[in-house]
Amino acid sequence: MLKIYLDNCVFNRPFDDQSQIRIKLETEAKFYIQGQIRQQHIALIWSYILELENARNPFAERRHTIDQWQALAYIDINETATVLKWAHSVQALGLQSKDALHIACAIEAEADYFITTDDLIIKKLQNFSEIRVVDPLEFIDCLEER
Repeated sequence: MLKIYLDNCVFNRPFDDQSQIRIKLETEAKFYIQGQIRQQHIALIWSYILELENARNPFAERRHTIDQWQALAYIDINETATVLKWAHSVQALGLQSKDALHIACAIEAEADYFITTDDLIIKKLQNFSEIRVVDPLEFIDCLEER
């Protein structure tokens, strides 16, 4: 079964301005991915950094909606020395610490894909060998190729 890590950008995509076509398409792709998780065709990875970041979300509806996904997670990654080591390596590639921690958790869980809508993360990690980093639309393409 494919294991995926969705970052907070993806979880929050449905709450973004849907008048932009890219955002609308990424939202639809995210809903499709969630359906695959609910049907247990794809395994969702959760992490302490997702939980921490979501807890700081000032919008209660968003926070509650995202919180519910933790119960559907295949695995929940906590902070470990290995996670922190990976985070430092990823941060050295030019990413912010929170983004690096998300990537590190995905690597620790042996995710097949790290899914984000953050163009900077995708650009910085396009040739990263430890995990494939894609946006929700590219992930759908990958699923269809399988």
